Amino acid sequence: MEDRPAPRGGPQHIPRPDGWRLGAPAPWSHLSSSDRKVDLDRIVDHFAQRGQPKNRAAVETSGQSAVLACLYPDEDGALRMILTQRSPKLRSHTLEVAFPGGREDDEDESLWHTALREAHEEVGLDPALPRMLGELDRFVTVGSGSLIHPFVAVVDERPSLEMNPDEVSELIEVTLDELLLDEVWREEVWRRGEKDWSITFFELHGNTVWGATAAILRQFLAEVTDVPDDRWGE
Repeated sequence: MEDRPAPRGGPQHIPRPDGWRLGAPAPWSHLSSSDRKVDLDRIVDHFAQRGQPKNRAAVETSGQSAVLACLYPDEDGALRMILTQRSPKLRSHTLEVAFPGGREDDEDESLWHTALREAHEEVGLDPALPRMLGELDRFVTVGSGSLIHPFVAVVDERPSLEMNPDEVSELIEVTLDELLLDEVWREEVWRRGEKDWSITFFELHGNTVWGATAAILRQFLAEVTDVPDDRWGE
């Protein structure tokens, strides 16, 4: 009997406020299936021509962090993104889906090296393998107040990975094709004070991606499919 994939959505706690409502379709919802096919050459070209990353929030920060959005081609030629599910042993954001990453250490040569170090600590990724393609826009998380630097990188083939059980409970290696499916996307509008915020969700089999990670994925996918997206949220 063939195994069926887990239903979409996962165990993550979503602190929805009263009065939330559904938002808009994905920025790429008007694209055909063929136009949603994104190969590595297209991504490399995009970041070669992309300008400097912007700081999306001009607020006081409590430090800097870096995350690694690392791609690799699988044996079928599909591009996959490496994500993690945070361990329930952690003090905060347990079971949330995240990119490998964390706070800058004094010993780090740069924020790029912060991202590489954290990826090695969390999932055993050899720091010599990723090739940096570019950086997405920086932003400040509501919870930590940290300025996040999202680096996009690629390795030539699936790397050897070994998750650290103290930090990671599951490795998630999702294709870009799946992330761009209509049924994976959901946007919600949350009211915070006097402002509406667009909150992005990606409903994977067995997991929900939301928060900062979903915001980064949203920007990355909109850019590499070359569609405008002026909405921003966490």
